[in-house]
Amino acid sequence: MAQHDDHVDDDVRVLDPRSLRGLAHPLRMRLLYALREYGPATASQLADRLGESSGATSYHLRQLAAYGFVTDDPERGKGRERWWKAAQARTRVDDDVLLGHPDPSVRGAMHTLLHELATTHGQDLSTWLGTLHEWPAEWRNGSDLSDFTLRLTPALAREMLEKVHEVINGYREQEVDRDTEHSARYRVHLHGFPRDED
Repeated sequence: MAQHDDHVDDDVRVLDPRSLRGLAHPLRMRLLYALREYGPATASQLADRLGESSGATSYHLRQLAAYGFVTDDPERGKGRERWWKAAQARTRVDDDVLLGHPDPSVRGAMHTLLHELATTHGQDLSTWLGTLHEWPAEWRNGSDLSDFTLRLTPALAREMLEKVHEVINGYREQEVDRDTEHSARYRVHLHGFPRDED
C-alpha cells in the first residue's frame, strides 16, 4: 500500500490531499492492496477474497477509479463482466506535508491511512507466522523478525532510512520473473519511529 519510497517512477502514485481522501477508507485500501498483490479481478472475486458484498466492492472500486488508483482491464472479461487492475504498483506518501496539513480532514485521512497500513502489515506478518511451518527451511532462513533500538538525531534517522531504501531498491532491480524456480513474492515492512524514555 502506502510506503515511503524515494525511487519514484511512472508506476508510483504520489499522494496529494485529494487522492489521499479518496484512498483513506479501509475497504478501498484493502481492494487496492488485493489488486496489487494478486492481480486483476472482478468486484465479485474481490468480494469473495475480502469477505465483503459485491455491491460494496463494486462501489468502492468505482471510487478508486475516480481517483485514478484502479482502471479497467480491457484484456479480460466478457460481456458485462468488468475486470479491474491497479493503475500503479506502489504508493508514496509525504507524511510531513499531509500530517501537517492545515485542513483537519486531510490530517484525519492521513491518520486513517497510516492505521490501516499498520493493520495490513500486522495481518501480513500474522499470516507468515501462521504458515511458516509450510515453507521450506531456505525460506524460513530468508525471513526476519527483528527490532533494534538506537539513539539518533532526526537527521541520522532519515539518513539511515534512506540507506535502507537504497538497499531495497537495489534488489528491486534484480527481481526475478514469476517462472523462476524457488522464487516467491517477498514482503518487506519497515517501521522506524522515536520512543519516549519512560
